[in-house]
Amino acid sequence: MRPQDIFPETNNLWIFGYGSLVWKPDFKFKKREIGYIQGYKRRFWHGDTFHRGDKDMPGRVVTLVEDHEACTWGVAYEVTDSQIEQSLKYLNERESVLGGYVTKVVEFTPREQSQNTLLALVYIATSDNPRYLGPASPKEIAAQIAICRGRTGHNIEYLLRLVEFMRMYCPEVEDDHLFSIEAAAVVLIPY
Repeated sequence: MRPQDIFPETNNLWIFGYGSLVWKPDFKFKKREIGYIQGYKRRFWHGDTFHRGDKDMPGRVVTLVEDHEACTWGVAYEVTDSQIEQSLKYLNERESVLGGYVTKVVEFTPREQSQNTLLALVYIATSDNPRYLGPASPKEIAAQIAICRGRTGHNIEYLLRLVEFMRMYCPEVEDDHLFSIEAAAVVLIPY
């Protein structure tokens, strides 16, 4: 289903990012909000053969896995008017064509208590995707991340920028999966 089918005749659209979109949206937007979505957990279970890895050594990037007890923090971007078509065209290439992600609509809760929840578009790589790598231990994931590189850069940069975002903007959130991979990866990085 296309985003235009979900949000017909709208002059604004919210897009939720929980991976590289939190620090590198690369599309124009009107504003951004830090917040979370319920019912999903972030996991380094998707293989990337373009941005952070290649066909021989896919990098590990995040996707969302359904979990009714979980919530995932990230950034929602509001795009308006002509930004909608431009951002969706760009994200379709970046996330769907190159990344294998599908779109879903989720309820986003802004950190600011005075704001209402809103519907946002999110990109998720599902387990039926051929690039889906699935679960592994933090040490195994970290070892793969430490050696992979793609056209956008080292896979370790992706991990560390996501950790940096969480510590800077969501310091009260304990993301055990993310931080255990970080702990396992930092001992593998040569200084």
